[in-house]
This record gives sequence, C-alpha cells and structure tokens, in this order.
Amino acid sequence: MAYLFEMKSVSASYGSSIVLKDVNLRVVENDFIGVIGPNGGGKTTLLKVILGLLKPVSGNIMFNTVLINDRRTGYLPQISTGDSNYPVTVRDIVLSGLMIQKGLAGRMSVHDKKKAEMVMEELGLSGISEAMLNEISGGQAQRVLLGRAIIGDPKLLLLDEPGNFVDSTFEIDFYEKLRILNNRMAILMVSHDVGTISQHIKSFACVNRTLHYHPSQEITSQDLLAYGCPIQLVTHGQVPHTVLKFHNGGK
Repeated sequence: MAYLFEMKSVSASYGSSIVLKDVNLRVVENDFIGVIGPNGGGKTTLLKVILGLLKPVSGNIMFNTVLINDRRTGYLPQISTGDSNYPVTVRDIVLSGLMIQKGLAGRMSVHDKKKAEMVMEELGLSGISEAMLNEISGGQAQRVLLGRAIIGDPKLLLLDEPGNFVDSTFEIDFYEKLRILNNRMAILMVSHDVGTISQHIKSFACVNRTLHYHPSQEITSQDLLAYGCPIQLVTHGQVPHTVLKFHNGGK
C-alpha cells in the first residue's frame, strides 16, 4: 500500500524546549490512527509538524507528491466556544475549506458550490446551511468544521480532539461519518478518550515527547505504561469502572 508520508528521527521544539524527540512514523493510504498521550506530551505539535506549521529541528519528513502538489491534506483543529462568534453561514464555512487550493483571491465556481452542497448533504447539514455558527449545537459545529476539512477531497485528514463539544446525541453519528470517510482517506485523530476511539480506529500512536506505534485498535494499561503514556484507560464491563494504579507499591 502506498505511503502518504514518513517521519524519520524527527525532533521539534518551541525555543530551547524539545517537545518531540526522534519521532518515527509511517502513514499509508486509508490508515486510521488514534494519537493519544498526556496533556503537553506533543500530540498537537505532531500535527503541526505534519502540516508544516512547525519546522523540525532535526530529522526528515518525506511526503507523497499528491499531498505536496495538490494540497490534499484536511485539518480539523481544536475548537472553543469563542469560535462560534464569526458572522458567517454554515455554507460559507464549508466553502472556505477550498481557499488553501484557490488562494485568498480565488473565486468560488458553480462546481465548488455544488461540491459544498454534496458535502453538507453527506454530513447531514443541508437543513442548516444558512444558519450561523452560533445558532447551532456543538455537535453540528464539529460536523461543519469537518465539512470544511474534507471539501478539498484530502488524502490525509488530521483531527485534533474532535470529540470536544460533541454531545452524546452526535457522538455515534460523528464517528460513523469518520468510518465512512476512512474508505477514501487516511485519518490521524488526536484524542484523550482512549476507550471511545478504540472502537473506531485501526491503530494507536502514543505520544509523550517520543512516539510509540501500536499496530492494533486494542490497547491495555500495560501497553500504555510500556509506551510511556501515563493516561487513564476506561474499560467496559458488567459494572462501569476505572482501574487505578496502586499507590507507592500498595495492594
């Protein structure tokens, strides 16, 4: 299977502070990788390096030409409640995803507008196409921003905490949309919710300054400790529970 990009011994920093060190990762077509790790461990930095927003201080990233020449990468950043204050419609936001290909001065064609209608229909947004972002729910807003990320038909989709502001009503539907999209694009999804995303992804990348790749959707507490990912793992059982590590070697 063709690779989309490969990172070899990549390190990245903010000033003198190394955030990522000697990262190796190969992503191929139709991958679906869950990127997990503690807060401040470098997950968002990893996405910034892949997007070219942060230049590595060492190492190399080799991209498939389709990502470079055709700008075929989609990105859904973390959103906050303040992002809903822009006075633009759902349709305008989805269409804005084409600006990276057309440039700021580019005009939207009839074909572009038809493409926006198709994307909104695919994501269940047609009925709110003229609504403002502050008039819709958090779950709907995430789907709008997802529409903006995929309107350019990316081969690679990067998602940074997409579960934020998605209530339980939209969560199942949102991940089902990602499953369908994965048939035509690779996905890297940053998330703190290991239990939820393990049902949808194909493999894990544990990021805590370094990166450890786990080639399965099933990951255990022992795996997380071995990979240096000190995050909570919530599992399913007869009674909902969270397993906590012993204190100071206690039993």
